[in-house]
Amino acid sequence: MSIPKIRDLYSLENTRAAALFENAEYPWEVLPNIGSFILELGKNLSPEEFDHPQENVWIAKDATVFDSAYIAGPCIIDHEAEVRHGAFIRGNALVGRGSVVGNSTELKNVIIFDSVQVPHYNYVGDSVLGYRSHMGAGSITSNVKSDKTLVHVKSEDEDIATGLKKFGAMLGDFVEVGCGSVLCPGTVIGKNTNIYPLSMVRGVVKADSIYKKQGEIVTKR
Repeated sequence: MSIPKIRDLYSLENTRAAALFENAEYPWEVLPNIGSFILELGKNLSPEEFDHPQENVWIAKDATVFDSAYIAGPCIIDHEAEVRHGAFIRGNALVGRGSVVGNSTELKNVIIFDSVQVPHYNYVGDSVLGYRSHMGAGSITSNVKSDKTLVHVKSEDEDIATGLKKFGAMLGDFVEVGCGSVLCPGTVIGKNTNIYPLSMVRGVVKADSIYKKQGEIVTKR
């Protein structure tokens, strides 16, 4: 099984960040550039559509952001998104159109495509979440290895050195992650895949599959 590329994981019409991916082959290649991309994109957003409440933060006028949410720049909250009570956005975050960032959810250096849900007690760092992906309550991306070495992405047939110390997970479009799951550094999950609750996921999970546990992955029918 080969390691999925951007074209295998994402429909780029479902994100305002499409241009960020244009010169990359694998999605984790964009992680070091998220902050600078948001800064440039934000400068060109229409003031008729986006408020600019603080330096390097742009929030669509039809988005819902609760008073208790904390938002640091660079950050863009797109149209009709919802950022709920106690959300903690630490910067370098693009929250897509119609997405939900829930209570006690923490974001850092992420691209959240349109219609994504991270609604309850999630940590998402140094990651890309594809269109209509969903992380169940308490599921997180672990973005640093315990030995602090650089992250590799591994499949059955490939091993790619990313050169990154911080790298959480790449979720393809329509991925469902069950409650309480941990996505280890360098996890890549293909489109339309479901992860069982309380899973520990490492490496590449192929598209159109159901991940029950390590070594037990079945193809959807």
